Amino acid sequence: MEQRLLQIIDAAVYLGMSKGALYQLVHRKHIPVVRIGRALRFDKESLNRWIAEHQN
Repeated sequence: MEQRLLQIIDAAVYLGMSKGALYQLVHRKHIPVVRIGRALRFDKESLNRWIAEHQN
């Protein structure tokens, strides 16, 4: 079964960006994120929608 929620490193690889760049997007509230306590998780479906909305 494929994982639905990705950790920061997996989401960064999935999006083709550095962890630092992804942290900046999270801090600026420009990308959907799921917070579980202090942990950040990224829903693959939400990331796919975010990608589709931000294509040129």
